[in-house]
Amino acid sequence: FKKMGNKIMLIQPNLIFRSSSSNKLEKKSIEEAFAKSVLFGFKIYKSTKADIFIDLTPFLMQDMHGVSDRLEKRGEGTYTIDENRSAIFLERTKNFPKNSEFDVMITFSGIPTGKLLQTVTPSPKSVTVHQHHSFVELPDKNYTPRKFDPRSGANGLHFFDYSTPVNETTKKTYILRHRLKKKNPTERISEAIEPIIYYLDNGTPEPVRSALIEGGMWWNQAFENAGYKNAFRIEILPEDADPLDIRYNVIQWIHRSTRGWSYGASVIDPRTGEIIKGQVSLGSLRVRQDYMILHGLTENPNDEINNKKIIETSLDRIRQLSAHEIGHTLGFAHNYLSSTSDRSSVMDYPHPKLEMIDGKINIDNAYDKNIGDWDKVSVAYAYS
Repeated sequence: FKKMGNKIMLIQPNLIFRSSSSNKLEKKSIEEAFAKSVLFGFKIYKSTKADIFIDLTPFLMQDMHGVSDRLEKRGEGTYTIDENRSAIFLERTKNFPKNSEFDVMITFSGIPTGKLLQTVTPSPKSVTVHQHHSFVELPDKNYTPRKFDPRSGANGLHFFDYSTPVNETTKKTYILRHRLKKKNPTERISEAIEPIIYYLDNGTPEPVRSALIEGGMWWNQAFENAGYKNAFRIEILPEDADPLDIRYNVIQWIHRSTRGWSYGASVIDPRTGEIIKGQVSLGSLRVRQDYMILHGLTENPNDEINNKKIIETSLDRIRQLSAHEIGHTLGFAHNYLSSTSDRSSVMDYPHPKLEMIDGKINIDNAYDKNIGDWDKVSVAYAYS
């Protein structure tokens, strides 16, 4: 936010082009060479020596996610924001020690021309969605970025450093990772100053709940290999905690009307690649779709013993899914060679490993039950 005349401007700086030089004039020249983005201008309603008061509402009420454009492109109809049916949603508008959250309920009105909206909203002429804005405090400067290595399995944050010597490339990459330090750096095995803790959605049902915890905790094998003791944990989200609080890494159990999509995303410091918050979203239909796949592969699937095996194997897939998506939020990319390399990484999309025994499909060894050797390499590079 920057005051300019009788307005407050919300300006997004350009962090793609930088200078690591300590020369202030050099840094200024790079800042002036590339455009910034002015996101919004606010009228000043009141000003004191200490404070300036603005109305954030018009900024929040924009179609920031381009919902109307996407609906039109997908043939669902032409929609516009109906201000009379849109408002700040106070239930999810909150303030925490390190972040402020603003939630708005936006209603789009229009004439439906497709069939998809009819499956997810009571009235396709009135589509109401929630749009969320987060203002997050950036971490202190005590974090040291780590350079990206293509052999590490890590995801990268890319930028161009114009103070780079002429004989080197200006393109730089830092890996994405949580801040993790040993209490006793000289010891081979040490507890962390602050362990990485993920909190599982307390609405997750059993037996999926236990499977998600067990699979996610596989990562502790890799952290132990890298010299940490109890540095990675999964706990149930306390009743008085809020998943919107940036201090909580969360694993959410989400219901959808389509197949069980799952994602591992992160809130990162755009200056350094430090992960501020891990955000795992797991679709609740995934375990059902895996059950159906295995049901179709098994002879006499409704037999009590066989059905029990199908359910347990479906949960094995959920364990692997938990490890996979958490892996993304720890900073790691996909590894699509794992399935042909002795299941060396949970960051693959594993096809169930099937065996033929006495002419019948056997699913006893369909999914792995531990972290992969390659995952230990990735953690060692990123966190040791």
